[in-house]
Amino acid sequence: MFRMLLAFIIIIPAMEIGLLLLSGKTLGVWPTIVLIIMTGVLGAWLAKKEGAQALKLAQIQVQNGEIPNEVILDGLCILVGGVVLLTPGFITDAAGFFLLVPTTRTIAKAGLRKLISRMIQNGQFTIIKR
Repeated sequence: MFRMLLAFIIIIPAMEIGLLLLSGKTLGVWPTIVLIIMTGVLGAWLAKKEGAQALKLAQIQVQNGEIPNEVILDGLCILVGGVVLLTPGFITDAAGFFLLVPTTRTIAKAGLRKLISRMIQNGQFTIIKR
C-alpha cells in the first residue's frame, strides 16, 4: 500500500507537469491558465453543492434513527474529490470530478466498499461496537 502511495506521489505530479506543458504548448499559456481556474471554480461549486446535499441527507437519516452508511461514503468521496480539485492539473481534475459527479461516484463507492471489506478481513481495519 505504501509503495503504491509513493508511486502516486511521484508519478502523478510528473504526469501533471507534462500534460500542463503540452497544454500550454498546444492551447497557449493563457487558455491553459483560464482552463485550470475554471475547473477549480466549477469543482468548488460542485463540491459545495454535493456536500450540502449529503449533509442534509445524513441529518435526515440520523433523525429517522437510521445509520447513514452510504452518505458517509458519499461524504468521503466528495471531500477527497474537492481536495483533489484544488490541486492544479488535468489528471487530478478528472479524478476530482469523477468523485464529485453522483453517477460516477457510485463506481468509486463500490471500490471503496471492497477495499474496506478487504481491510476488515485482513485485520487492518477494526470496527468497535459500543
